[in-house]
Amino acid sequence: MIADAWTVFRKELVDALRDRRTLVMVLVSAVAMGPVLLLALSALVSGIEKRAEAREVTVLGIEHAPTLHNYLLRQTYTLKPAPADHEQQLRDSRLADPVVVFGADFEAQLARGEQPVVEVVGSSGNQRAQSSMRRIVQLLEGYNREQATLRLAVGGVSPAALTALQVQERDVGNPATRAAQLTAIVPYFVLMAVLYGALNAALDTTAGERERGSLEPLLMNPAARTALVLGKWGAVASVGMLIAILSCLSFLPGQWLLQSETLAALFRFGVPEALSFIALLLPLAGALAALLMAIAIRCRSFKEAQANATGVVLLVSLLPLLSLLNQEGEKAWHLWVPALAQVTLMGRVLRGESISGGDLFLTLALCVAVAALGVAYVARTLRRAAVR
Repeated sequence: MIADAWTVFRKELVDALRDRRTLVMVLVSAVAMGPVLLLALSALVSGIEKRAEAREVTVLGIEHAPTLHNYLLRQTYTLKPAPADHEQQLRDSRLADPVVVFGADFEAQLARGEQPVVEVVGSSGNQRAQSSMRRIVQLLEGYNREQATLRLAVGGVSPAALTALQVQERDVGNPATRAAQLTAIVPYFVLMAVLYGALNAALDTTAGERERGSLEPLLMNPAARTALVLGKWGAVASVGMLIAILSCLSFLPGQWLLQSETLAALFRFGVPEALSFIALLLPLAGALAALLMAIAIRCRSFKEAQANATGVVLLVSLLPLLSLLNQEGEKAWHLWVPALAQVTLMGRVLRGESISGGDLFLTLALCVAVAALGVAYVARTLRRAAVR
């Protein structure tokens, strides 16, 4: 049985690597995923940092606020006049900075002790402008504090009289935990790469062979059905494992593309993290391969198998989001759900937390159970087909 399974494994693996769809999936989803993702993230953060370093404020009606104009110049900011159609440009994302609008009676209201209204105009659909909103608001709040301090000093009141206590922030999280907020997207992407990489190979070796008419001659072979299935499953699992290795390792050279020094310092994903990710994903690749084969074995065409596998793809895609969107921390039942368990443990790796042997054994046992059930179901289905 072992010899037969090995023969089938080699044949299926060669066929899978000859398939252009599989090769494209390996190259695009695995090798290029890390550099492309980090390059896009770097461009986003670098753009935000450049706009902050430029120290520019887009204003409209600044001639009505000479005192605030003086304050902005003292803060080494450069003022740019807003275009006449700034609101439309903000909606269309053609204007990258929010616009500060001053009323005509700004200075008169300020002199009378009133509170003139200053608008900071942005658009929630314009991400570039939204990223600078908080910075501009904090700049104007600094002018508020300066004016309040001057008024108290003129009245002979110490500004400290308005401060009842001092508030100090202290972050007890370690550097790895803070960095994990940025690298939290990595487990999701490598998981999806493994899923989509094994998908085509699993469907092609089952429903694809049935559609091409090559499955029936294979069943006429005297080899045991279990050996045939083990060989096919081994080839599909190997493709998934190959993609798992390539996708994790792709983030190592991808970090060379980071243009932002701040981002490069925060993005902590080295060789130990990559090896830990690979160790967690290899069993999952085998489980997903068996599950997808079990779904596709009863389908008569590749397209039908793709439609039936949509549920698994959707479920595996949504499960990791529970870990990303959960604000209450991980739950004990997270480790009992394949895919979600891997994302949870990869999150621990990124945060620098230890992983107990019991948690590793639980996730491994679940993947082995899913793989065994899937392989057994495929073998049973082929055995019945051979009998008929």
